[in-house]
Amino acid sequence: MTHWIGTTSPSDAGLPEFKECLKRLRDGHAEEALLHARSALGASPRNPFYMSYVGLLAAMAEQRFADGQALCQDALALRHNHAQLYLNLAEVFQLSGRKEDAIATLEKGLISAGRDFRLRRALEKIGVRRQPVLAFLHRCHPVNRALGRWRHRISGPQHAA
Repeated sequence: MTHWIGTTSPSDAGLPEFKECLKRLRDGHAEEALLHARSALGASPRNPFYMSYVGLLAAMAEQRFADGQALCQDALALRHNHAQLYLNLAEVFQLSGRKEDAIATLEKGLISAGRDFRLRRALEKIGVRRQPVLAFLHRCHPVNRALGRWRHRISGPQHAA
C-alpha cells in the first residue's frame, strides 16, 4: 500500500481548482468556471469529472460543441457508471440542439448509473412523456395514472424514437 506523505494524493490533484469551478458555474459565470476546470484538468488529466466539466463548459462558454462532446464521451469511457457524467454530456447535446441525443444519453445513464433521480428529472425537464395508456381518457385520470405506473414498472423508461 502506498502512502502519500507531504504531498497531495493523485485523486486530490486539482481539487481546489475544481471546487472553484463548481462555485463559479453555480454563480452563473461559465467563462470563469472553464478557466478553473481547465486548471484542474491540467493537474489531473485523467480525472473523468474534470474532463467532463471542461467539455460541458467549453460548450456553454465557447459554443465548442464538438470538443465538448468529445471530452464528455472520453470521460464516460473512463467511468461509465456515474450519473453526473451522463448529465454533462446530455447538456452538451441540448446546447447544440440535439434533443434526441440528449434523451438517448440520459436513458443510457439510467441503465449504466442506476435510476438516479437527477437523470429522471433531466428527462422530465426535456419533456419526454409517453402517450396515455387509454387515449380516450385524460392523462390525469386515475385509471390512466395507475395503468401508466404499471406500464412503467413493466417496461421501464421510454426509449427515444
